Amino acid sequence: MGDMRADSAIIWSRCDRPARMEVRVSTRPDLKELLGRYSVDVLDASDYTGQVLVAGLPAGSEIHYQVSFLDLADYRTRSATLTGRFRTPPAAHRPLRFLWSGDTVGQGFGINPDLGGMQIYETMRRLRPDFFIHCGDMVYADGPLEEWKQLPDGRQWRNLTSEAKAKVAETLDEFRGQYRYNLLDSKLRRFNSEVPMYAQWDDHEVTNNWFWERRLNDDPRYREHSVALLAARAMRAFRDYVPVRQHPLDAGRLYDSFRYGPQLEVFRIDLRSYRGPNSDAQPRELSPELRILGSRQFAWLERALRESTATWKVIASDMPLGLVAHHDWKTERGAEAVALRDGTPAGREVEIALLLKSLRDHEVRNVLWLTADVHYTAAHYYDPAQAQFRDFLPFWEFVSGPLNAGTFGPNRLDNTFGPQLVYQKVPPAGAQPLSPLDGMQFFGQVDIDPESEVLTVRLKDLAGETLYTQELTPAG
Repeated sequence: MGDMRADSAIIWSRCDRPARMEVRVSTRPDLKELLGRYSVDVLDASDYTGQVLVAGLPAGSEIHYQVSFLDLADYRTRSATLTGRFRTPPAAHRPLRFLWSGDTVGQGFGINPDLGGMQIYETMRRLRPDFFIHCGDMVYADGPLEEWKQLPDGRQWRNLTSEAKAKVAETLDEFRGQYRYNLLDSKLRRFNSEVPMYAQWDDHEVTNNWFWERRLNDDPRYREHSVALLAARAMRAFRDYVPVRQHPLDAGRLYDSFRYGPQLEVFRIDLRSYRGPNSDAQPRELSPELRILGSRQFAWLERALRESTATWKVIASDMPLGLVAHHDWKTERGAEAVALRDGTPAGREVEIALLLKSLRDHEVRNVLWLTADVHYTAAHYYDPAQAQFRDFLPFWEFVSGPLNAGTFGPNRLDNTFGPQLVYQKVPPAGAQPLSPLDGMQFFGQVDIDPESEVLTVRLKDLAGETLYTQELTPAG
């Protein structure tokens, strides 16, 4: 389930034929007293996936639900019943816990049956988080899988395979097949049934480092060279397979905010859909081509942060702010993320500088950035005293991932906004990318104390071991 709010959430499931998806919701595990019944017909147009918005839920309660399917062909045959549970946001202060990470099934590392699947999802589930933020790269549509992958140290990694993962995704069905593959993993399915998700997309849901104007004429893996067409198909597949709310006035909009009691509001942003082309251009003036948030999302985010009354404002970002990510790593050219080179704000940094300055001018405090993307884990403190651009309040950014992919790094920090490296864990030089066999898969955990409202961030590994801890006291 996903996109939970104070009294509602999206419940998602899939069948293998035209059927009626039926959902029952209760505060009791035996579902003897129902809060509601819901249904939706699932057809081939959505690849037999269905989503229902369950509403009118009591605050601060554990909700139990059942999902089953009625075969529409004979109107008699029923599927097995699926069950799940989740907790709704509280109306008053209580302990809060949530997790974040990103990057699933990348660099040729898929579902390994020898390991029982993607272990990190079970590690996270056992922590009983209130919700999970997936910071993007939910699938690797540009990352085909082979049954065996030879590792540098002589070991072999074994993958479950599927027809959809045999090549890069180009058709709508092939993009949908990326999600169907990941859902073969029982640990991921159980995690999804118990932990509400706030999902983002980044590049690999389409293809590496994509932007709308890009062409793939030089990539022999693709017959379809229009990235815009690929992206449209990929976004449809994402909407079919991920429980996200559809904005009533903008069906393509993903950015949104989610209040979780009086202590927390999560702001999900989208750094992929509104960007201009990745380039080396570094003018000091803002232009539509050099935006990464886009004018409408920028105006929404600035206003929503300013108006938020939550103690902590968490910005879930699909890419880091200060880590340099090149569009072409071989030539070290082009900005794939925000940062590109040291100095005063230029290119995409101009838009971020305007946002940070606005937050300072309106005294918006207790803002925290959480992200993934770069396949290692790190803690960065953005200090205006160490920055080239100083018109902002200090803040923290925490990076953690991947979930089930290759581990590599680190990336260079750009000094524009003064990020200070406080902690990082990366593979040894010359041993990259590491496979999940080495345990360097990462996620982050955030706990908020109900009385002091102290927010504690823990960076964790595949086994759930805490690598780094940072306590943050809210500013008055």
